[in-house]
Amino acid sequence: MGLFSFIKNAGKKIGIGSDDDAPDVEAVKKELASHDLGTDKVQVEVVDDKVVLKGEVADQSIFEKAVIAVGNTLGISKVEAADLTVAAAPAKEPVFYTVKKGDNLWKIAESQYGKGKGAKNPLIFEANKPMLTHPDKIYPGQVLRIPALEE
Repeated sequence: MGLFSFIKNAGKKIGIGSDDDAPDVEAVKKELASHDLGTDKVQVEVVDDKVVLKGEVADQSIFEKAVIAVGNTLGISKVEAADLTVAAAPAKEPVFYTVKKGDNLWKIAESQYGKGKGAKNPLIFEANKPMLTHPDKIYPGQVLRIPALEE
């Protein structure tokens, strides 16, 4: 676990420069901090079109949210988090889903949790807050975290 892929030409534009350019490290730090996830102990580096996250976060959900917060940025194709640790317990392999054209949270819930489980879509929305502000505001290429179902 540690290297996650994203679509370089999809995502939120931060900083200055063309859409093909990766944002500078200060813009990425500001974007991560804007979500108020509790990532104050996380160091950020930008190497070409890859963001490297190092440090410690409190729990698994913050780990996953930090990865998608910076990965869903225009110009970023990879997030390396091998040196990002979880204080509460060892980090588990996260489940991410890349949104395709025509997707909505209901369809994504059914594809990830099984037929007839589309009503579980609020779990996906809640798991991706504050990066998602409305359930209908997802876009192709965006990467979402998929929480495990508590059965």
